[in-house]
Parts: sequence; C-alpha cells; structure tokens
Amino acid sequence: MCDDLPIETTWKVRDNCLCLHAQRAARALARRFDEALKPVGLTNGQFSLLMSLNRPEPPTIGSVSTLLAMDRTTLTANLKPLERRGLLEVKVDPADKRSRRLVLTAAGRELLVAAMPIWESTHAEIHELIAGKDVERLLRDLRALS
Repeated sequence: MCDDLPIETTWKVRDNCLCLHAQRAARALARRFDEALKPVGLTNGQFSLLMSLNRPEPPTIGSVSTLLAMDRTTLTANLKPLERRGLLEVKVDPADKRSRRLVLTAAGRELLVAAMPIWESTHAEIHELIAGKDVERLLRDLRALS
C-alpha cells in the first residue's frame, strides 16, 4: 500500500464522488429500463433515440446528437440497427444536401406507442422508490449538470 494515498482517501471518493454515484445510478436505471422494454424489442437507448425523432419536422443528425449528448459517430452506429428494422429512415435534407434528416417511420411510431405504457409504469415504479424525495428537483439538478 502506498503511504501517500491512504485507504481513507479511497473511502472519501467512494462516499462523495458525484461522478461515481451518477454513473452507478445511470447504469441501474439503464438496466431497469432495458429489462422493462425487452418485450417490445428495444433498449432504453433505442427508446430514447426513437423518441427524439418524434417531432413535427424530422431532426438533423446533429440536433439528435446534441439532445442525446452522443457523438455523431456513436449516434450513426446506433441508428443502423433501427434503420434495418424499418423504424427510422435517414434522408438527405432537401435544404442542404450535405445534411441528413432522421425520419421516424410508421413502424417506429407504432413501436413507441406500444412502449409508452411500459415507460410510464417503469417511471411510476422509480418514483415510488424515491418517494418523499423531490423528483422534480432531481430532474432540474440532472439537467443542470448536462
């Protein structure tokens, strides 16, 4: 063991590190939603991605990338399986041929409609877990961090 990094330092990080606890909570939430959404064949990330396309005008890859806090390369990789399943289409932006728009298909919309009751019930379960806590405050704080 190294004298200049005592075990108490490890405990301090373990008990107080915002990043560690945010990552742990994010992983736990992701697992919970992945399990819940399994019957409709989606992961939590795919659900969020498809939901981000549900707009009056098809969004650009850049705007979805920003919303999901995901780099464009990772987003593009995540689009491919959903595109193969016919849940979305990647189309050239008529106003800017260099840009791409992401279009939620009818099949994608139907899948989101089927997934929404699952999302809502899973959210209700999580709200129960943190009952008595200020859920709205938690959401505001998370938004502030991102």
